[in-house]
Amino acid sequence: MRSTSGDRAPSTVAAVQVALPPYRYPQHEITEMVAELCLPPGADRTRIRQLSESAGVATRHLALPRESYAALGDFGRANDAWIEAASALGEEAISGALKQADLDPAALDLIACVSVTGIAVPSLDARLALRMGMRPDVARMPLFGLGCMAGAAGVARVYDYLRGRPDGAAVLLAVELCSLTLQPGDHSAANLVAGSLFGDGAAAVVMLGAEHPAAGAAHGPRIVASRSTLYPDTEYVMGWNIRSTGFRVVLSPDAPDLVRAHLPRTVREFLAEHGLSPDDIATWVCHPGGPKIMKAVTESLGLADDALAATRASLAQVGNLSSASVLHVLQEIRDAGRPPQPGSWGLMTAFGPGFSAEMVLLRW
Repeated sequence: MRSTSGDRAPSTVAAVQVALPPYRYPQHEITEMVAELCLPPGADRTRIRQLSESAGVATRHLALPRESYAALGDFGRANDAWIEAASALGEEAISGALKQADLDPAALDLIACVSVTGIAVPSLDARLALRMGMRPDVARMPLFGLGCMAGAAGVARVYDYLRGRPDGAAVLLAVELCSLTLQPGDHSAANLVAGSLFGDGAAAVVMLGAEHPAAGAAHGPRIVASRSTLYPDTEYVMGWNIRSTGFRVVLSPDAPDLVRAHLPRTVREFLAEHGLSPDDIATWVCHPGGPKIMKAVTESLGLADDALAATRASLAQVGNLSSASVLHVLQEIRDAGRPPQPGSWGLMTAFGPGFSAEMVLLRW
């Protein structure tokens, strides 16, 4: 099943801002924390240390101090911690993005919020909107369940909104506190892989419609088109099993093989609709699913070794931030010494539960 939006009335990325928790640790310290929480007393830690060393991660940020996780106790306490930390990080990210874009919160017509690591009703967007000075009539779009691809999907859905309101301004917030989903006492491969790979953080993107007065002065890429794809009979690949202890991660080792099997055709068909091929893409804004996923993307599309350099740098610096990762990669590309050439093409890609893919065509 596929959906696509065309290249009429492109919107523009006016700003992107990442916010990270203050608790930053080297990978080996987090590995020992995960081992203490998840392995039986006295268990051999060789396996988890090998997983950690092969993850491509150097440092990660945690929502709480490392010593606080053993005291969380249950899903309710973990979710309360998620609401508190996610609200603070979300406000920091949105405030930074609005400052970059030189916009007042009251200028926003839409706030979209994506997350898959906690639940709040009222949702985070509602909790933040009036507190930050947005208008009472601001439209809200909370999205749950899209997993790691929600950052790209959120950009696409905001783009869809701005096509219908081309003079509008919107912000997308992606906030994920993956450490709060870690399952103590669970020494399954999926839980240990997640504990070795995922980090905590948030990111906000301000987007402007094609007719917004500030759109012409924005320095970010234009959103030209998007494509969503669901692959049949792949629901087992990734997601959550909801238990009394919270979100128990589902991660199948089949994911890299599915990327190799499906991504090349998906990408080529999408780009061909716009007269492009993978060779025309100068900038790849790819979600860092992990070393095996990145290798599958690079090899299946025939990309140069350095095509995913920003993605690898993001993974090393902060780990896999789930939905916020592609936005962190976008910030990495923006802050690089050599920004993309004006007029060059980019492609944002991410994978999520379903098994599914989201692509956003960019032009600088």
